Amino acid sequence: MRTDPRPQGYRQLFRTPEFTPLFLTSAAQGAAQTVGGLALATLVYRATDSPLLSAVSMFGPSLAQVLGATTLLSAADRLPPRATMAGVALAFAAGTALMSLPGLPIWALFTVVLVLGLIASLGGGVRWGLLNEILSTGVEGGRDGKAGYLLGRSVFNMMSGLTQVVGFATGGVLLTALSPRVALLLAAGLYLAASVGLRLGLSGRPPRASGRPSVAATWRTNALLWSSRPRRLTYLGLWIPNGLVVGCESLYVSYAPDSAGTLFACGALGMLAGDVTVGRLVPPAVRRRLATPLLLLLALPYGFFVLHPAVPVAAVLAAVSSVGFGASLVQQERLMSLTPDELSGHALGLHSSGMLTMQGVAAALAGSAAQLASPGAAMTVMALTSAGVTLVLATLARQQRRARPGSPERQESPATQPA
Repeated sequence: MRTDPRPQGYRQLFRTPEFTPLFLTSAAQGAAQTVGGLALATLVYRATDSPLLSAVSMFGPSLAQVLGATTLLSAADRLPPRATMAGVALAFAAGTALMSLPGLPIWALFTVVLVLGLIASLGGGVRWGLLNEILSTGVEGGRDGKAGYLLGRSVFNMMSGLTQVVGFATGGVLLTALSPRVALLLAAGLYLAASVGLRLGLSGRPPRASGRPSVAATWRTNALLWSSRPRRLTYLGLWIPNGLVVGCESLYVSYAPDSAGTLFACGALGMLAGDVTVGRLVPPAVRRRLATPLLLLLALPYGFFVLHPAVPVAAVLAAVSSVGFGASLVQQERLMSLTPDELSGHALGLHSSGMLTMQGVAAALAGSAAQLASPGAAMTVMALTSAGVTLVLATLARQQRRARPGSPERQESPATQPA
C-alpha cells in the first residue's frame, strides 16, 4: 500500500496546504515583473536610443543579486517566510510605482532598479525554501520529502512560462495603446495584490534555521555550499549557460523595437513546453542525462541571429531555444540531492541570486557588444560562448564521476563545521 503523502501529480499538488496561495501570488509577481520589465526597457530605449541601457534596465536588478548573495542570504532560512515574502512584494510595489513617475531622471530610475534587485536576492531563497518545506511536510525520512520539490518547481516554471506569454503580450498591447508609465503602474498594483495574498494566504511558519541573519553567517554557509566540487559544478551549470542566453533575450527590444513583446512571448511559450516535458513527461532515468543536451539546445538557435532573420523566423528560433530552459529542473533536482534540509533555502537562494547576477552581467555584455556591432551579432557571440561553457562543464563533470565512481556526495551540515 502506498503511504507516502508526498504529492505525486498536479491535482495532489494543489491539494497540499499552502501550495495554492504560494502559487497564485508567485503568478501575480511574475506577471508584474514581465509587464513592468518590458515597460521599463521600452521607456529607457525611447529616452536614450541605447541597446545597452535598455538591456540593463530590464535585467539590471539582477546585477544587485551578487551583493545580496554575499550579505543577505543567511536570512533566507532565519526569517519567518510569510512576513518576509509579503514585505518583499510590498517593496517592489512601491519601487515600481516610483519608477512610473514622470520626469524621473535615468540615474534615479537605475538606482531604484538596483535597490529592488538587492531586495529580490532575499526573496528567491525564501520562496523556494518555503516551497521545499511545504512539499516535504509530514514526510518521514527527511531527504525523501524532497522528491515532491521537482514536480512543484516544474509547475512553478510552467506558471512562469504562461505568465510571461500573457504578460509580454499584454505589455505589448499596453505599450501600443497607452504608455510605459501606465504599464508600470499596473505592475505595481499586481505586486501589491501579491503582498496582500501572501499575508492572508500563508500560515505563520517559524524560520527553518536558528540564529540571527548576518553577513558572517552568509559567508560561512556560502563557503560550505561551495566547498563541494559536485555542488560547484552544478551551480556553475545553473548560472553561466543560462545567463549568457538571457543576455541574448535582453536585446529583443533593440533587435525588434516594435515586436519585442512577440519575441518574449514566443520564448516564454518554448520555456513552458520544455518545463512540461522535463518536469512531467520524461522518466527520471532519462531526465538525469538531459542537462547538457538541453543547455546546447538553449544556446544554438541564437547562432542564426547573426544573419538578422525576420521577426517570424526570430520568434520560432526563440521558442525552440527556450525549450532548453528545462535543463534548470534537472540541475535543481541534483542540487537538492546534494544539499542538507536545513540549508535548502540558502542553497536555492544562492542558485537564484547567482543565476540572476549572471543574467544581469550577460545583459550588460550583450548590450555593450550590440553597441559596437549589432544586436543580432551580439546574440550569436553570447550563444556560442554559452555552448562552449556547457561543453567544458560537461567534461569536468565526467572527469569528476570517473575520479570517484559510485561515491555519494557527503551531506554537510552547519553542525559538522567549526563555528
